[in-house]
Formats: sequence, structure tokens, C-alpha cells
Amino acid sequence: MARANDQVAALLQEYADLLLISGGDPFRARNYEKAAKSVAGYGHDVAGLGEAQLRRIPGVGASIAAKIAQFQRTGTIAELDELRAAIPDGVREMTTIPALGPKRAAQLYHELGIASIDELAEAVEQGRLRGLRGFGARSEERLRHGIALARSLGQRVPIHVADETAQRVVAAVGQAPGCGRCEPAGSLRRFRDTIGDVDVLAAAADSAALMDALVSLPGVTEVIARGDAKTSVRIGTGHPAQGGSIQVDLRVVPAECWGAALQYFTGSQAHNVAVREIAVRRRLKLSEYGLFDAETGDLIVSRTEEEVYARLGMDWVPPPMREDSGEVQAALRHEIPRLVQERDIRGDLHTHTTLSDGVGTLEEMVAAGRARGYEYLAVTDHAPNLFMQRMTFEKMLEQRERLRALERRLASDGGRPMTLLHGTELNIAPDGTVDWPADILAGFDICVASVHSHFDQPRAEMTRRFLRACENPGVHVIGHPLARRIGSRPPVDVDLAEVFRACAATGTALEINSHPERLDLPSEHIRAAAEAGVRFAIDTDSHATGNLAFLRYGIGTAQRGWLTPDLVINTWPAGRLREFLRKGG
Repeated sequence: MARANDQVAALLQEYADLLLISGGDPFRARNYEKAAKSVAGYGHDVAGLGEAQLRRIPGVGASIAAKIAQFQRTGTIAELDELRAAIPDGVREMTTIPALGPKRAAQLYHELGIASIDELAEAVEQGRLRGLRGFGARSEERLRHGIALARSLGQRVPIHVADETAQRVVAAVGQAPGCGRCEPAGSLRRFRDTIGDVDVLAAAADSAALMDALVSLPGVTEVIARGDAKTSVRIGTGHPAQGGSIQVDLRVVPAECWGAALQYFTGSQAHNVAVREIAVRRRLKLSEYGLFDAETGDLIVSRTEEEVYARLGMDWVPPPMREDSGEVQAALRHEIPRLVQERDIRGDLHTHTTLSDGVGTLEEMVAAGRARGYEYLAVTDHAPNLFMQRMTFEKMLEQRERLRALERRLASDGGRPMTLLHGTELNIAPDGTVDWPADILAGFDICVASVHSHFDQPRAEMTRRFLRACENPGVHVIGHPLARRIGSRPPVDVDLAEVFRACAATGTALEINSHPERLDLPSEHIRAAAEAGVRFAIDTDSHATGNLAFLRYGIGTAQRGWLTPDLVINTWPAGRLREFLRKGG
């Protein structure tokens, strides 16, 4: 996704939030939220587009297009600056607390004068929220947990924000004279779901040109330190965490040290300590410069990671597995599994169109899936119980006919045929029921069922809610199972062991949602689910054509959970997938 799209989308979302906080028209704020999603998911770079071209983006009218054009000309939006000046920065920061949106933040500001997370934390401890309209008996505890979560994530950004920054650095540094290789390292290479800072490693005999390329990169807001081996800068991200910027550390090593340095700077620290202990037991010494004989100091290997691991008697360990969670022992036993790869995925089973809350048309989403080489694609717009979508069964039937006609055209146009699955994303109600009765569900090729409300149910009730959905013959996949939003909504409280058993018993797959704000099921639960006999679907939950590229984050999450392709239903051929979808048949 183009960086300009992210910047503009962030500004439009901020405008929407500040409108709500200042008591503005909620309908107008909703329009700006929709426009922010459309711009973020737009398949082309908005930089340089004129107002007429901007108005072709779904949800972008004349007023919003004028603001985007103003930002492109001046680097600012005058009305947004006016709202910023009227509202303390800390009030919008409070909206990052799970379950405390702009309206509640505005209420706290206007009624109690609370203007920061720290002030809110103090007010909660003093009991000042008790009796405030809309804040019930459980509000204090929820806010305590939410404040703790917001503080813990405040210095980290979602993986896609760090990834986009890293790719810009790699592109610029990689083109510098004398650069032999350049790649991200650190937690980004390990596909952590949030990133504290970006590590980039490059190989060159002379680092000067590479360091010049980094410090002159557009968006650099500060040069923290510059040296021959390492330079650190801050680069603007447009994301509210870390004050809108992130630290990037570029390290340059000689080409002959590349493998040892990449292994060292990828981490994790715990993995590296375990590997170094193996080296010590073999009378060797491992550092970022290479693997050496501990007695003579002679270099043994250093050029590739594979050589380093092999000389230690180990399989090469895929970076997402490097968390000292058993992978070192598995590598010593030569039992590292063949992890699922992006190229294994034959289709996406969770996508949305303009029929519900997507910004891509049916034809655009299918074309984007076909361009990725997919064998099949499922269109799963929201069902009616997500009431703001105003869905009806008649609209779904009309879409089904369009989908079937499109599938026939694809089969007859001389290109590669593509299987199109007509599905829906159902809403799991608090009692575990879903939107439509069995006879209607039977007409869909695939049904994804997800929790979209009542996130604070007690554990026992939430568990029964999921179990009932799994037991429904019309439900094939449980979407984003923990319903989390990284940085804004914590996971629901559910007995996952019971859910895993139910999924395995009923033949219901669990989704690994690839959207970088979800990455749900989280990696720390994937291995337990797989051991319980669960099957998975790695999907993007795409609401725009550009979102299909989020798949790489779901794959990285799956790899962190040691997941193999045979357990992922959308690595299977269409025929085998259809057999799986005949649940209860």
C-alpha cells in the first residue's frame, strides 16, 4: 500500500475522532471514517491525484476530496488543525484505550475535565467515575485493564506500519552504491504482531553511501546517531504510537559476515542465548561476526545462516520460530517442520465487497484475487444481524447470481478459470445463534461466523457461545476467534481448550485473520489448537483489493505457531475444500 494512502487515511480518521470528541455531527464523522477506510484500501497511490480523481474513490465526496488535495498542496488540513487546537492531545490518546471510544473520551473531558490517560487512571483509582452516566459497576475494572493495555502497546506499532517503513528503508539503502544485500531483521523478520523499532541489516565494504541514503530518506525526523557500523534515525509513520514516528537502526557489515550477522540481529535474544550455549558445548564461539573455534580463534563459517546452523548440527530455523519455544531442540533433532508458505495458499475464504462494508466491488475483488493466481475466492459479506450493514437475503441472492455469472465469464474468456464461492460472515449472537436459519445457510458455499458484539461476556457464557456456533452445521469457519483489535480491544475471555475440542469434533476451522490489526488466532495459541486436531483457514478479511496483500502477515503468524500447510484448508485443491465444507453432510 502506498505510504500517502496511509497518511491520508490516518488524517481522515483523526478528523472523524475529533469531530465526535468536539460534539460534531456523528453522521458526518461516520462519513470521514468510511472515507478513511476507502483511502487506506484504495489500490492506487493517492499522491498527486486531483480532486476529480479523488472523488472516484468510494466514500470520498467533494468536501473530503478538497481536504485531501489541501493536504497534498500544503502538508496540512486547516480544519483538522483547528480541531487539534481545541482539544488536548491526551483526549484523543484516551481513545486508544480498549472500550473507550471518542464519545466516551469526550464525555470524560467535558464532564470531569479528564484530558489524558494518566488523569483517567488517577480518576479511576479515586472513584470519580462512579455514578457517571454510561459508566457502570464493571467500568472501573475494564478501564484499569484497558489503560494497562494501552500503556503496554503505546511504544509499539502494528506490524504493517513497521513493515512499510522497513521496505522504504530497504529500497533506498539497497540502491546505494556498494550495497550488496539489505534486509529487515529483528522482531519484524520474526513477524511479531507489534514492533518497537525497526532493525535493518545491509552488507557493504564501505558504509558511507548506505548511511547517506538512510539519513536523506524522506520522512526522517531525527538523526539519533551516525556511525560507520550503525546509524539510528526516527522516521514518521502517521501512526499515533511513539508520537507518530519509529526508530530505525541500520547496521552495515562486511559481506563475508552476512549470515552470522543476520542470525544475530534477527533474534530473539532467548533463541540466540540457546544457540550460543550449543556453540560453547562444542568448543565454539558464535557472534555477529561468525562462528569461531574457541581455542584458536579461527573463523569456521559466517557467510550464510544455513552454514552457521549446520555447523552447530542444527537445521536452519525459520525466523518466525526463533522464540526459544522448542525450536532449538527440534533443530538439533532435525525435526523442523515444513511451515506453510504464502505460495501454498490457493484462495482467500473471507473477503467483503461494497454490498456490505467493503470498498471494492464484487468484480474488483475477484479480479484482484485472480491477479494473485488464486484457484478460488470466497465472497463473504456481512449478514443482517450486523444491523448497520442493512443486509437482506434478497441482496444476498442477487449477489449470488452475479457471482455465478461472473464465474461463467471467467471460464469462457480464454483465461484461467476460477472457482467463486458465495458465502457470508455471520454474527455469533450472545446465545451462540447466528443470523439465518439452517435452510438459508445451506444455500451458501461457505459461512464464516464471528463475534462482533458483547465482548465482555463472562468466560463460561462466552465459551458456550462459541461451542454452539461450532455445533451449527451451517458454520464452517470461526472468524477472528478472539475478536481482538491489537492496541484497542483485548481478546474475549473464552476457554480455548474447549473451543479447540469443539472445532476438532465438529469439523469447524479456526481462522487466522491476516489483517494486521487482528492477527487472530494469535500465534501463541496455534500450536495448541493444531495439537487438538483443529484445521485452519488463513484469510485476509479483505475490505479492499489492496487488503489481499495482508496475507503475508497471516502466514507469518501461522509460522510463529509452527503451522504446516496440510492443516490449512485453503491450501487444499478446490475439490478437497468443498468436501470439507460439506459439514454435517
